[in-house]
Amino acid sequence: MSIVRKRSAAHKTYIPTNNRDNQYILAEFILSDEIIKHIDPNFSEKKQQPYFQCYQRLSQLLFTLSNDFKIKSSVFVANDKLVRVRYSQEMHQWQTSQQILFYYDPQVHELQNTFFDANKKAKKITLLFLATGEDIRVNSAIFHQKTNNLLKCFSQHLSLQKGDIRVRDHQHITYDIFAKNKGCSGSIAHKLRSIAQRYQSQDITLPEEQSAINYAVINLTINHRILNLVDIDSTSHDPYNPLYTYLTDTFSLVAKRFNLNNGALIANGLVPIVRHSLHEIISRVGELQMLGYNPKQSPCGLVSKWQADQLVDNVQFIFVATNSDSSDNRYGRFLNQIDQAMRLMAAELEIPTNKEELIVRFHQHIAYDF
Repeated sequence: MSIVRKRSAAHKTYIPTNNRDNQYILAEFILSDEIIKHIDPNFSEKKQQPYFQCYQRLSQLLFTLSNDFKIKSSVFVANDKLVRVRYSQEMHQWQTSQQILFYYDPQVHELQNTFFDANKKAKKITLLFLATGEDIRVNSAIFHQKTNNLLKCFSQHLSLQKGDIRVRDHQHITYDIFAKNKGCSGSIAHKLRSIAQRYQSQDITLPEEQSAINYAVINLTINHRILNLVDIDSTSHDPYNPLYTYLTDTFSLVAKRFNLNNGALIANGLVPIVRHSLHEIISRVGELQMLGYNPKQSPCGLVSKWQADQLVDNVQFIFVATNSDSSDNRYGRFLNQIDQAMRLMAAELEIPTNKEELIVRFHQHIAYDF
């Protein structure tokens, strides 16, 4: 094999054919008094359910334009909750005090729905667009462009100004590292170029001022076998400290072994939310564990967050890509390093790879002012 081919192969990763693709786009804008008056000239806070007409008309505008631009799944959200999307064979929505989660199968499900409280003024409006059909990743640029065309018309109807809408494009690839051990023999080669680069190859140029972040989340289920790897004293005030210490030490060992120096272990029951940030941010916001990273800076190191008196169902390992993890904006090498690290961790934890799953979700996010 030539040197050129060896270098090229280093930037490819091989993902099982039974992987799942997701893409969803969020468009967010501040709900100003001007927008309310524009959409509902007779608005009055003294009315019963004063914001019903406003939300109803905004959502109907969204659904009308969605039909015009052949976007099959769109959702109107006006409750200031964090929107998250995940794959599921059954479609359903689930709300907490801070989040609203959408579970769906892109190949099967379609929906148009609204979520709002007609008695309250939301700080911002969130429009959610869910990619549907097959070949989600291949068609991601087309879906992005269709959404932008819709948003252009939406902005004109509301007389929104340039930059009033913030667009966030989220894309995931999800798979079991050990799918081959369970009978999935096929694989697909990926170079995992950045979103902007992939779109550029299809003549869709994104604004120069944008923020992008790429990261992977690996989910480890805590079962009886894992618990039996350490001695747990149920009478102690911090009975699970040995477990989390052991997992943290193993996580740190395998990460450093494969030069992964930007990540976190989350075992405190909170939902990790990774965001692009100019400065490193690690903070708790209610039920959320906020993790802010700037990919252009040097790695922030590895952090662990756990509560020693509580046993969680799952521990999540997070690896965030920096500029040094990418060559020509290709993240295949970065995912290969994660694959090697997790295989070593599986060996250390004695995971039966033909039975238990080690699920990786590779995230690519990009955001910009519309």
